[in-house]
Amino acid sequence: MATAGVTRDAAGVAVVTGASSGIGEATARRLAALGFDVVIGARREDRLRAVAGDIGARYAVLDVTDASSVDRFCAGIDACRVLVNNAGGALGLDRIEVADEGEWQAMYDTNVLGTLRMTQRLLPLLEASGNGHVVMVGSVAGYEPYAGGAGYNAAKFAERAFSGVLRKELLGRPVRVSEIDPGMVRTEFSTVRFRGDEARAESVYRGMTPLSAEDVADCIAFVVTRPPHVNIDTLVVLARDQSGATTVHRREAGT
Repeated sequence: MATAGVTRDAAGVAVVTGASSGIGEATARRLAALGFDVVIGARREDRLRAVAGDIGARYAVLDVTDASSVDRFCAGIDACRVLVNNAGGALGLDRIEVADEGEWQAMYDTNVLGTLRMTQRLLPLLEASGNGHVVMVGSVAGYEPYAGGAGYNAAKFAERAFSGVLRKELLGRPVRVSEIDPGMVRTEFSTVRFRGDEARAESVYRGMTPLSAEDVADCIAFVVTRPPHVNIDTLVVLARDQSGATTVHRREAGT
């Protein structure tokens, strides 16, 4: 595992997945600023190196869909107080009758099985810290199904179930489990979902003000800095212009 700059350890080790951009990157920056010794992983090494250099983090390439990649990444970690399971995402917006099974598999592998792999590998270290914390970055898509979203809905509903079960199974042990469920956030999310179609991705936010990655990172920072006896179970955060997965207030141009 490579080190960029001077690491911090005042608040313990925080591992963030999917940290090369968006919510993961913003979270890594926020936790580093709070004094955590941050370890970041994602598939894009060039982006990881740049982020790590800015904040003095450790980094390594990580593909949560590949068990061997997860094993290599976690082998370089000898302590962990916080795990932010952020790696995930959506692919496509096809209706069920024409859905691409491969896209569904990819979404499940990333959002659900990737979360399982990271949590299993680091749980012993989280518990050994005496104040471990697993944070799941979910979505309002895990509450409200919508046409065209079945594959992503299914993955995020599964991730919510995972969070609930883990919380029950760890009851009485020194590990908290929190779930952060944002609505629309302006990141690369829609660009990835629409296979690089920037115009279509941008149309998602037309006429409204979405959350920023930093908004969600602030929520994660708040959750992991509560006193050890306090567990923020679930935190749903939406833009003022959004009241549901597909219920969005859009203003006309110029208003």
